[in-house]
Amino acid sequence: MTTQEILHAARQARPALRCADRAKKDAALLAMAGAMWEQRAQILEANAQDLEAARGRIGDVMLDRLALDEERIAGMAEGVRQVAALPDPVGQTLRTVERPNGLLIRKVSVPMGVVAIIYESRPNVTSDAAALALKSGNVCVLRGGKEAFRSANAIVAALRTGLERVELPRELVNLIQDTSRASAMELMTANGLVDLLIPRGGAGLIRACVENATVPCIETGTGICHVYVDGKANLEMALDIIGNAKTSRPSVCNAEEVCLVHSAVADKFLPMLKKRLVEDRAAAGQQTVELRLDKRAARIIDGIPAGEQDFDTEFLDYILAVGVVDSLEEAAAHISAHSTGHSDAIVTADADAAAYFTAMVDSAAVYWNASTRFTDGGEFGLGCEIGISTQRLHPRGPMGLEELCSYKYVISGNGQIR
Repeated sequence: MTTQEILHAARQARPALRCADRAKKDAALLAMAGAMWEQRAQILEANAQDLEAARGRIGDVMLDRLALDEERIAGMAEGVRQVAALPDPVGQTLRTVERPNGLLIRKVSVPMGVVAIIYESRPNVTSDAAALALKSGNVCVLRGGKEAFRSANAIVAALRTGLERVELPRELVNLIQDTSRASAMELMTANGLVDLLIPRGGAGLIRACVENATVPCIETGTGICHVYVDGKANLEMALDIIGNAKTSRPSVCNAEEVCLVHSAVADKFLPMLKKRLVEDRAAAGQQTVELRLDKRAARIIDGIPAGEQDFDTEFLDYILAVGVVDSLEEAAAHISAHSTGHSDAIVTADADAAAYFTAMVDSAAVYWNASTRFTDGGEFGLGCEIGISTQRLHPRGPMGLEELCSYKYVISGNGQIR
């Protein structure tokens, strides 16, 4: 099917979902999760083909984002089940006002309609987005990257099997078959067919959507995430947090890209940091972290001199920009100038310093003594996420069910006229 044919089919499927109650939607989600697990062999075969085609064209870190195994498919299925267990966000009365003239005005949550998601080489986004869209009463149109197309196609086939088992239209979950830029532009300009567009990927994709979309578009975030080690930080805690934030999965948007260290502890902490991220990892046979140091950090430890753009780059790799600052205020100002507004953290034992940092750093998620890797729909209790918004308008941060709903006013009267 062409992109336009898929969009029209998605639009026509909306009434079936509008009429589905929570029990119907939850049954569909459970059937989708079950079918995905049952068809894991087909999904893994498709993923193996994607990996084979991508080797030599993308780096190892991006290959890890693309790769699936039984454990990851089990996690994807569990994410869908978790969404089924969440309350239904549709039809909730958000506010009630009774006017002096007797009119009863209710503000009621409703689905967006047809939600299009453009994403890159993470197959798990396919099931996450489909589950959240269905539970929130939305039809989803997915447009994945070419590197993950076979994987996404197999996942969607499984999800559609689940829909058919509960007698819901397959067209509630759709995958665009064209992975060229032309199909992305069609979604960006599909006025009257797409009610909301969500880009989920790198800076280039997000910028293209924001600049070219004529349909409503949510700006999801690249993650230049910072960890600031304060002068009153527990340094062992800081090492653990940075080790997790940088190395647990460097290819994701909530991974740390910049470490700032207060000058009062820099002489002690930076050698500890190098030992943890470079020497200890090398001894353990693990990928070491390349440290790109500002001039002050380079006087304390060896590393690569930071380039002009290193504090403004989402590396998505085993690379960490490191800088030394003289105060909490300087750290907050640096983050304000260089952060993308995704996730930033302070490590400190000083509650007043933490209060200042969390007030002054205007990111979607601001942490005190915890890793930035927690910025995730599952970790926030949302089941899974459809993206992480860094804009200040609705919504912000990990986007779950509530963020995929709009609202309308339902007014009851007994003959009032104005």
